[in-house]
Amino acid sequence: MDYTKYPGFKAAHARDLEGTDRYLYRALEMLPGFLSWGTLVVIVVLSYFAPIWAAYFIIAFDLFWLLKTIHLSIHHRHNWRRLKHNMNVDWQDLVSNLKYEHLYQMVLLPYVSEGEEVLDNTFKSLADAPYKKENLIIVLGAEEAAGEEQRLLGERMMEKYKDSFGHFIVTVHPKGLPGEIVGKGPNISHMAEEARKRVLDVHNIKYEDVIVSAFDIDTVIWPQYFLCLTWHYLTAEDPLRTSFQPVPLYNNNVWQAPALSRVTAMTSTFWQMIQQERPEKLTTFSSHSLNFQALYEIGYWQKNMISDDSRIFWNLYLANNGNYKTMPISYPISMDANLDSSYWKTMKNIYKQHLRWMWGVENIPYMLFGFIKNKSIPLRHKIRHSIIQIEGFWSLSTNPLVILLLGWLPLILGGSAFRDTVLSYNLPLITRNLMTIAMMGLILSAVIAFSLVPPMPKEIKNRKRKWIAMGLQWLLVPFTIIIFGAIPGLDAQTRLMTGRYIGAFWVTPKHRKEIKD
Repeated sequence: MDYTKYPGFKAAHARDLEGTDRYLYRALEMLPGFLSWGTLVVIVVLSYFAPIWAAYFIIAFDLFWLLKTIHLSIHHRHNWRRLKHNMNVDWQDLVSNLKYEHLYQMVLLPYVSEGEEVLDNTFKSLADAPYKKENLIIVLGAEEAAGEEQRLLGERMMEKYKDSFGHFIVTVHPKGLPGEIVGKGPNISHMAEEARKRVLDVHNIKYEDVIVSAFDIDTVIWPQYFLCLTWHYLTAEDPLRTSFQPVPLYNNNVWQAPALSRVTAMTSTFWQMIQQERPEKLTTFSSHSLNFQALYEIGYWQKNMISDDSRIFWNLYLANNGNYKTMPISYPISMDANLDSSYWKTMKNIYKQHLRWMWGVENIPYMLFGFIKNKSIPLRHKIRHSIIQIEGFWSLSTNPLVILLLGWLPLILGGSAFRDTVLSYNLPLITRNLMTIAMMGLILSAVIAFSLVPPMPKEIKNRKRKWIAMGLQWLLVPFTIIIFGAIPGLDAQTRLMTGRYIGAFWVTPKHRKEIKD
């Protein structure tokens, strides 16, 4: 089945479809929010009308969360060791045993209003990478809506670094094109097509010989990223049907960012590390790499939606009838943690960024709709992916609230009859003990975090205080997983459920001035 020709292949939401397909897609959009809000409402109702059942449910839920935390911590530790190992591997030596001279690395770097310092750090890391310079294709993509000054900044960057790469072009994405939202997806799709016409076709470079890396503009690659990626690409079972996912470290400015920003950024990194150990659950996220031929066949990234970096996986999965996967490469890239000119602006930015990430829930109705329509994908694969994706978004938006807040509701709403039972006395003790054991995993998180942060800049004063703050920051996790995890998760699912779609891509501001803890 050629699913790329089905009307729903590039649909962003139900409104992009007609007839019964629209009603089906709309029902699927309501499903994640229904499950999450349903869980919370059931706990509240049971706590009032059947507090004993609610208490047993909460204890079972806490026990499940404890076992899940232990399970995830084991994966986290394994990937930490794998990551540290890969960072010390001589990838040049490994790829020297393979034929890779024909492969080109194309890097797409979209930007909007970022400053020269941000771009300069990114290009310096690319220029220093030990890869054949003639086989590096750099595409820097400005937005017309950002103004002439940003285009000129791109021209200055090209003039400064053009001799470091085989090909360097600057593109300008036109504003106001029909069928496009204001976002990253339209820009990188435009960049890829411009690179195809201006570089690949002009120089007769085969599409299947090009590995595309779609990076955020603040992405600083680690020294052997291209060599590590090349090795994984050449050793993959089917590289044209595989995306490649590095580990994002939000540590470019980690010593300048406040504690809340550091914790939320590192928590995001830890989740991606855990996913690297579970490749059957891994999809593309933020900066990722894939083959140009596969990308070209489906018309690049979608131009009408926010979560293009994860949707591209499902586009390719459905287009290839399930014969597509994401391969973890357990090698880092560095990006910026959230930082603005004040604490309040930084906190708002963190929430907005996490809301944008949680808006990836829009991929659930797309995936389920595709599974219903595409009969060529094996049923067992449909079931597995459906459970993984639905449970993942459900857990992110409900578990922290149930464990840290709603777990006490039977004592509050259950009445005097319940409060006189032995169970009411034991409920807070059991919950507290289970959560204390689970929180012991924060020690491992702190150890791993210390091992991944870059050296402290010499200009930072109160160095001892900074190190202490870096350790104590993990006490903020119960707060951050609710405020910047569960709440934006519910926010995104509620918007999708009620049809209040997010209409524009929010670009995270890049700020490098220190905010003291």
